[in-house]
Amino acid sequence: MNAWLKVCALEDIPQLGSRVVQREGQSDVAIFRTSEDTVFALEDKCPHKGGALSQGIVCGNKVACPLHNWNIALETGCAIAPDEGSTKTWPVKIEDGFVLLALPVAAHA
Repeated sequence: MNAWLKVCALEDIPQLGSRVVQREGQSDVAIFRTSEDTVFALEDKCPHKGGALSQGIVCGNKVACPLHNWNIALETGCAIAPDEGSTKTWPVKIEDGFVLLALPVAAHA
């Protein structure tokens, strides 16, 4: 089960940029905005050496890791060939001008 977390206004993320959502005790989530105002959410960790993808360059629907220039597809979190590996993705949407991120809710017994 997921809960939608209001992250920020879409305008708060620069086009071709990102914003980081920090989660206590868990990996950070990078929210990316393309030049077409599409948003994607990926774990802020490159599958190669763990570089912060939020610090990479967004081009089209991919981000280049700042450490070794691996290209990661924003839709899937998968490295683009010839590189291999993937990073986790989360559902994200824009609603009334705000970016919302779907995060799992812990089940209560």
